[in-house]
Amino acid sequence: MTGSSFLLKTDERGNVRGFNSAARGLLFSVVAAVSCTSLTLPALGQQSLDSELQAQINPDAEMLLESDQITYDFDRDVIVASGGVQIFYDGYTVDAQQIVFDRRKGELKARGDVVMTEPTGNVVRTNELTLSEDFANGFANALQLDTPQRTRFIADKATRADGNVTTFENGLYTVYTRPANPPNKPPLWRIRAAKIIHDQKERVIYYENASLEFFGAPVAYLPYMSMPDPTVKRKSGFLIPTGVVNDRLGFGASVPYYWALDPHYDLTTTLTPLTKQGVVGDFKFRHQLANGAYTFSAAGLFQAQPSAFSGSSGDRRWRGAINTTGQFNLNENWKAGWNLTYKSDRAFLQDYSFVSFNDNETSELYLSGNTLRNGFSVKGYAFSINQEDYTNPTYDAPGFSPIGQSLQDKQPFVAPVVDYDYVFDDPIGGGELSFNGNFTSLTRAKTDAFRVNNVDRFRGVDGTFSRMSMQTNWRRTFIDPIGQSFTPFAYVRGDLFFNASADPNVNALTGDAVAGRAMPAAGLEYRYPFIATFQGGNQILEPVAQVIVRPNEQRIGELPNEDAQSIVFDSTTLFEWDKFSGFDRAEGGSRLNVGLNYKLQLDEGYYMSALFGRSYQLSGKNSYSTPDILGATLDSGLASSQSDYVSSLYLNTNHGIRVGAQARLDEDDLSFRRFQAQATARYGPLSSSLAYAFLSAQPNLGIPDPREEVLSSASLRLEDNWRVFGLLRYDLENSDVVQDGIGAGYDDEGFSLSLSYAEDRSRNDGDKVNRTFYMRIGLRTIGNTQISSGLSD
Repeated sequence: MTGSSFLLKTDERGNVRGFNSAARGLLFSVVAAVSCTSLTLPALGQQSLDSELQAQINPDAEMLLESDQITYDFDRDVIVASGGVQIFYDGYTVDAQQIVFDRRKGELKARGDVVMTEPTGNVVRTNELTLSEDFANGFANALQLDTPQRTRFIADKATRADGNVTTFENGLYTVYTRPANPPNKPPLWRIRAAKIIHDQKERVIYYENASLEFFGAPVAYLPYMSMPDPTVKRKSGFLIPTGVVNDRLGFGASVPYYWALDPHYDLTTTLTPLTKQGVVGDFKFRHQLANGAYTFSAAGLFQAQPSAFSGSSGDRRWRGAINTTGQFNLNENWKAGWNLTYKSDRAFLQDYSFVSFNDNETSELYLSGNTLRNGFSVKGYAFSINQEDYTNPTYDAPGFSPIGQSLQDKQPFVAPVVDYDYVFDDPIGGGELSFNGNFTSLTRAKTDAFRVNNVDRFRGVDGTFSRMSMQTNWRRTFIDPIGQSFTPFAYVRGDLFFNASADPNVNALTGDAVAGRAMPAAGLEYRYPFIATFQGGNQILEPVAQVIVRPNEQRIGELPNEDAQSIVFDSTTLFEWDKFSGFDRAEGGSRLNVGLNYKLQLDEGYYMSALFGRSYQLSGKNSYSTPDILGATLDSGLASSQSDYVSSLYLNTNHGIRVGAQARLDEDDLSFRRFQAQATARYGPLSSSLAYAFLSAQPNLGIPDPREEVLSSASLRLEDNWRVFGLLRYDLENSDVVQDGIGAGYDDEGFSLSLSYAEDRSRNDGDKVNRTFYMRIGLRTIGNTQISSGLSD
């Protein structure tokens, strides 16, 4: 039949429904033509054809065909469709210029610009394709197959058998990019093999006589290899090895093997033979449960040459580390977890940084619960430092361990740390009432002492100390008709200290087994924003004043101070009711905090905010002028009745440039006591950042000289895929480069490469300079590998 169309379709009883005509498009429901039972039709009339089809058609297997023209040869039992042919069958789609279906052979041939889309999303392109009647088997010459994972097979010849195994003769495997990145960009790498076998049931790709090629040139030969196909997320097998080069370790390669033990848990084992130190064993177990997950990792070795680490804690035969992590959601409000690390010595995870887990100096256990208005947590901490012991007799305190010795014994075990916060549902006195509490207990094996200006200072004291603190807060805000904001507030705090045991040589601490402290306070905060609008934007000028009235802090210097040692007075803490960082200190005396806020907003997107202010001690004892056992408050900028000035600036152009700065200025001559600034910029292919920090001397903490550093980094993208990057950290005070590095990288959707070289002079491990060369290569769907080398002076 030429120039006409017909439709063969059956009803639920298998009857042929009939014919229809259209100028273009033959929708041909040839159920019998693709059924597993062969149907032979002699040259019959139309009535005989209907009868035969009615007897043979399977209503559950249906093919739809569309074409400009169809011819049926009853003598040879061949159906030929020509001109813009499309077939839809059981999730398959075939587009071709011509389709020839030989029903006697049960074979379908598609010719001319053939494109077949499989139910899995694979797309096959060829000039001629031969398929079995159920599409399970096939054959093609000069074939290209693209997968949804953007991988590609190209072969001189391909055969599919049993609807499962596809064999590519003289084949290529590679990846391809999205059309926009950029269109038709050729891949940099490919795998060429005499035979590529893709077993879709096992989801494995096998290669025989294979070679890895870059830019068309072979760089590695493998007589046989296999890998999971791109649809596989987890499968047992070897992973890509990585290389190690180090002057203390020698040469080596990490060879990992991945064990897909179960859909919910797996194991990765890695062996790293090293020419100088032996074999590092490493494993990592992961388990995903219905309500959480946990991991367990371990790594270690018996060092062949421990003397390579002479002078550090790594000078020992057995070295290793263990780490475990976990987090579980107990219900919608509660969760529990941990992150625990044990190391044989302080430097293992730095010296053997290629193992499967990172250096974690803080181990933690926790249980926490949160609702909309309250939160509760219980935590425990242990600290395993990586800093080596050192000698600095200048600051040694007589009668105590030298300042740079027994550093690990000076780290506390902190457990438990209990926090509770609650905000009451209903207003009290028209305002918000909240409660927070904390209980902390810690134990330290050795006192951490140093001497400055013939005065002993203590960062921590040998013994067990506990403290329980409770505080109730109330606040309410009123706004009058002209926009002034008044916020009265009040709080009451109480603390109990429990001294189970203490170093008797620390005479400053009270000898009481239990000591108490209370701090009531009341205050008022005032704000009056002035808003001015103009064409193109608006600005706000807001004076702020805050007054707090309270009694003196009690028992300063008689109580331990563990969590309030960091005193950072800047614009972010100017209006804090209590400027101490923790619970062990409680700010006392009446204080006035004043500042001026300024904000500018332009319609083009520019935004700027600034703050300038200071604090005044109005009456009572200034908590910051009376030193505790550490004395950190004496250099805080708050020790006098009129504090240093604090200021901040933030600018965002909304066009790639952002600037932020914090400063503390001397109360007398406005010289900088502390200054931090950071700027980031992005302009076209260039991204950069610049940070500057200045800290004045802190003689009461044994820091007689100021510290001043600048840190800069930049990354420049070249063309579409290339980038170069670098960083520099420079000590301006000592005119010394602390860290520097440079590198280059290439990235596209199928391949990534990065090379870098870095120097680090900040590690306290006895080496003047630690040098690192690093190379990483990534092949999408194949894996990543890296080579790192460490050299020391």
